[in-house]
Amino acid sequence: MASTAADTSGSVNGNHDHVLRPRPRKLGQSQLSAVSNASSMGGQNGHHVLLPSESDMNSGRSTPVPQDAPPSVKSISSAKKTARAEQRRRIFPTIEYASRVSHFDPNSDYRDFHGFFNLFWIGLAIMAITTMLRNIKDTGYPMRVEIWSLFTVKLWHLAIADFLMVATTAVSLPLHRIFRKSPHNGLLTWKRGGMAIQSIYQVAWLALWIAVPFVLDWTWTAQVFLLLHTMVLLMKMHSWAFYNGHLSETEKRLRVLDNPSATSAGDLDPAYFYPTSESLMHDGHQPQHHQHQLQRDRRASISKDKTADKSEQKGQQPSNGNGNDNSNGNEADEELSLLREDLARELTSPMGNVAYPRNLTWSNCLDFLVCPTLCYELEYPRTEKIDWQNLISKIVAVFGCISLLTVISEEFILPILVDASTRLHGPAASAAAASSSSLLARPSTAESLLILAETISWLLFPFMLTFLLVFLVIFEYALGACAELTCFADRHFYSDWWNSTDWMEFSREWNVPVYSFLRRHVYSASRPHIGRTCATVITFFISALGHEVVMACITKKLRGYGFICQMLQLPIVMLQRTQWVRGRKTLNNVFFWISMIIGLSLICSLYVLV
Repeated sequence: MASTAADTSGSVNGNHDHVLRPRPRKLGQSQLSAVSNASSMGGQNGHHVLLPSESDMNSGRSTPVPQDAPPSVKSISSAKKTARAEQRRRIFPTIEYASRVSHFDPNSDYRDFHGFFNLFWIGLAIMAITTMLRNIKDTGYPMRVEIWSLFTVKLWHLAIADFLMVATTAVSLPLHRIFRKSPHNGLLTWKRGGMAIQSIYQVAWLALWIAVPFVLDWTWTAQVFLLLHTMVLLMKMHSWAFYNGHLSETEKRLRVLDNPSATSAGDLDPAYFYPTSESLMHDGHQPQHHQHQLQRDRRASISKDKTADKSEQKGQQPSNGNGNDNSNGNEADEELSLLREDLARELTSPMGNVAYPRNLTWSNCLDFLVCPTLCYELEYPRTEKIDWQNLISKIVAVFGCISLLTVISEEFILPILVDASTRLHGPAASAAAASSSSLLARPSTAESLLILAETISWLLFPFMLTFLLVFLVIFEYALGACAELTCFADRHFYSDWWNSTDWMEFSREWNVPVYSFLRRHVYSASRPHIGRTCATVITFFISALGHEVVMACITKKLRGYGFICQMLQLPIVMLQRTQWVRGRKTLNNVFFWISMIIGLSLICSLYVLV
């Protein structure tokens, strides 16, 4: 692949006939054997086989050629030895130069930067050690205890509340059984009354568990944990209920087709296929009902073929005037058969091992609650067994990341915010204990803006580290541990969001579980009714509203800064996709990182200080 890309690059630039790029990985001994076998087979069949160069196959050291090697392999080995011998005969050592690109070059095929990942952790370890040594010198203790002490406040309250919150999500299962047993077109079917009942329950459930930390006066650390878990369980409960509700309606419709004479016109309509080929964040080129059109074309093609076969079987039989009626009857039967096939396929998992309603069990619900996904499916791919070493390492990494996050907050974020709050509002306001008459004189508007700008600048680096650690602890370690514990085989929780060129791409690749949930249960569900543009705006609106709820509960302030900043992503994306900016990947990626780093620090400063 490297040589092919190199040839293409060379032909385009016109400067080099052959450009060598850093190889993505070194080939092992088994791959060398495969190359030798391929070369042998190619020689026997009379075809020329291109073998990789020595630099592509190994680290530069010679590989012994077996005695029974094909003549082509021996010839290449002999040529290499001759070239090396000629080089050794030179009086002064010769350096081998070739047309190559650097590892960081955009045209490089090198992708292994694991060493920088290790360097990142080494840097964080150095930061933690030096911070502990400084604390020992100043206070006699390795760590400050302001945030650490918050973790143990009302811990049993948090455990009991979290258990009850998880248990109350199970109400969806008995409710769904009631909806499923309701007769076709009854008041308690999913499409008539079930969807409304489930939605009302979810709203009441969310309001209850958001209010619990405020009523019990919890610390912000406990409130953050419960709130994030509440959002996760809300999406899981919604996905389970609405997907199974869809399956219950599909099953009822399939049962009605057993007696075609008693069906209504709506029951015989073709099954609607929701738009899944176009993603929420892509500029799709397919029409809105592309899959639906494919379904109709498939039916028409099969019906046409079977009608032609029946016509051939009749041969030269005279027509009795009922040919059109028979043709229409055959087409109706074929449409009915294909509709049954579509509905039955919908009730079966893609892997074919589970079918609705056999999934309506308590164990299935519990398994879905633990699995690291927000979108319910009848069946998931699984690994054969648990890798206990990998599981233990990820659990240790979770606690390690939380410890580093606490250290960064204690040492580099909290002191800056306390100092800025004191300068803006006075010491009494920062302690939130005195009346307004005891406050110091407020600074002027210019001084306030200067303090805010200084606070934002001091928080840039700590929040960048916090952002990276939050990403690692959630998507790499916590979800990875859950996946390992449940043998969940699909570990694609994120893509290369660090290469994002706009906020649409980032939202698609940063959090794959939430993106999949929004695309399936918000975008795809609303697009048939309101169109693509409005569905996209609604999806962003719901996402921004969720982020604002989280920030409002954590800071106990309803300001709307997070909501506004997230909704501003839409016009920014429109600007980045204009002809003047589109295609400038490096520039757009730099803008993305700058806006990300500044945005995190800005939002935190506004919520805390304003």
